[in-house]
Amino acid sequence: MDATRPKRASHATTTLVLDGDAAILVDPGLPGQILEARLLERTGLAPADITHVFLTSFKADTCRGLALFENAQWLVADAEREAVGMPLVMMLKRAAEEEGPGSEVVRELEVQVAMLARCEVAPDKITPRVSLFPLPGVTPGLAGLLLAYPARTTLIAGDAVATTEHLEQGKIIDDVYNLKQAQESFAEAIEVADVIIPGRDNVLINPTKRPF
Repeated sequence: MDATRPKRASHATTTLVLDGDAAILVDPGLPGQILEARLLERTGLAPADITHVFLTSFKADTCRGLALFENAQWLVADAEREAVGMPLVMMLKRAAEEEGPGSEVVRELEVQVAMLARCEVAPDKITPRVSLFPLPGVTPGLAGLLLAYPARTTLIAGDAVATTEHLEQGKIIDDVYNLKQAQESFAEAIEVADVIIPGRDNVLINPTKRPF
């Protein structure tokens, strides 16, 4: 890592995709009040204008602002929803037994369970130009979105490609579910995309696709 670069915030990269009548917000990682202000400032849109919210993974820092978009359709990959669901319910049950039903831990877990329950399984194609792109490994069902344009292919990669440094150095983010799968997904992302939107960094051009 380049020590001269500023330290990044811990929240996930949030991306807005517009395709026809659809306004798809990916990984609302900021708290709702901050995200609402940023959305208005940068796009002129209000939370009610968002038609879909897609989570690349069901991590705490990808869905901090999820509740803000109550009118939108919430989407997550089927594999991620299935992998997270039962462990989350078991954690809630255990916390209720150990901490008591009204504890802060239990209330937080209840919120997470309710959010996951509302998340629908993302279809293979959300809009004509926006397709689901499975990238398992960092989490069991991590998935990105592939945006097909005539001149280029853009991949919203989530934590499959975390930052510019991870891309340049061929590294995977720490604490992965399955390292081999994560490495395969990383390689697939590099092979497919001309432009990559990492999970925790700004948009970048795939260095293997740059014109000489």
